[in-house]
Amino acid sequence: MFKYEVIIYWSDEDKAFIADVPELPGCMADGKTYQEALDNAKGVIHEWIETAKELGRAIPEPKGRLVFA
Repeated sequence: MFKYEVIIYWSDEDKAFIADVPELPGCMADGKTYQEALDNAKGVIHEWIETAKELGRAIPEPKGRLVFA
């Protein structure tokens, strides 16, 4: 399980909850509900890390502060 900080907020523009993973640049997800956004974030964190491994890029160690995914 990854313990990266996930910041979830409502976007009026997108009419959805946005889940941002600031420790992983560009790693974001959305959802119609708070829980859906968090669940989707779990998937994109996994995809982000797998892609970084395939490309030989460094994977930041999670500092984990607020909500974990």
